[in-house]
Amino acid sequence: MSKVFSAEEVAKHNTEKSLWVIFNDRVYDITEFAQDHPGGDDVILEYAGKDITAIMSDKDLHDHSESAFEMLEEYLIGTLEGSDLGEGPVRHLEGLRASLHRRRVGLLEKEVEYKTYTQENFFPSVTDTKVDVKVHQFLDLNKPLVPQMLTMKFTKEHYLEQVHKPRYLNRPAEFFGHPLLEPLSKTVWWVVPLIWLPYVAYNIYKSLSYGNSVATTLFFIFGVFIWTFLEYGLHRFLFHYDDRMPESQLMFLLHFVLHGFHHYLPMDRLRLVVPPTLFVVLAYPWITAAHLLFPSMMAYGVVAGGMFGYVCYDMTHYYVHHAKVLKFHFAEMKKYHLAHHYKDFEAGYGITSKFWDYVFKTVLTYN
Repeated sequence: MSKVFSAEEVAKHNTEKSLWVIFNDRVYDITEFAQDHPGGDDVILEYAGKDITAIMSDKDLHDHSESAFEMLEEYLIGTLEGSDLGEGPVRHLEGLRASLHRRRVGLLEKEVEYKTYTQENFFPSVTDTKVDVKVHQFLDLNKPLVPQMLTMKFTKEHYLEQVHKPRYLNRPAEFFGHPLLEPLSKTVWWVVPLIWLPYVAYNIYKSLSYGNSVATTLFFIFGVFIWTFLEYGLHRFLFHYDDRMPESQLMFLLHFVLHGFHHYLPMDRLRLVVPPTLFVVLAYPWITAAHLLFPSMMAYGVVAGGMFGYVCYDMTHYYVHHAKVLKFHFAEMKKYHLAHHYKDFEAGYGITSKFWDYVFKTVLTYN
């Protein structure tokens, strides 16, 4: 276990003979490095004994390379008292990745909703669309969004910062701006159980037709379990493939259509559950795989459980965004998911539970 230092103790080491700094809640003794710093030791001495996270994250002030962050790790001596770092189920971000994360979280901290999302009657105020587009140089909420994504040019970092800064309208946003395509982007919540529960029932019926109800039940439960993993994996690695995304406008568009829009306008009621057309595309490979990997009886049971898990996921997702939830389980999951939107979109990927967040150390903590 690494040594823990208080901020007061770090602050005492503020001379060229003993120079400590704090970066991302870790403590570094960079006394030896100071004299070799490319910018001169006087630059480092200015921040001796202080937290340099914001400075290291500010590309406008000075853009540090990945090797600079790797070099910093050589001087690690401990962690900051009261931080989340340690042996618990939390993620450990390092180097440039940690710096970018802190910068993005810092932008969310400036929003009013950062302080109010845990309130029981939480509901954000409507965005002033004219001011928003002028100040942030992003999308105009009064125009169709997808055509703008096709024609405008952003850097990846600007896109990620802006798409994860929530906006709010008192109406559904215009997505495609085409009379035939626009309805495909809108889905009322009850369409999900209306379409997919009969499909669940069909798969249960097909599995039961083999004459072993106990096995069908076990396969169904196994399918639900598989879905919980897919829920986590799709959310984390597909919907939030942020930093793995190439610097490409078409990739930004794909990201926006798949999930970025939901972070951009998280309270849009008609874009909260997955449209059936999109879900068919996402689900088809997994259903096909189930029938290739498992005997027919098992495949039908697993698919039934997986599809039921999906229905529970989408209903829970809508529920925590737009309802006064039950205190049992759902009140906590509502705060947890809203924290994913308003505190840290790079953690807290579970919607129906935190199980896989604990397994993969992406649990989101909040007050």
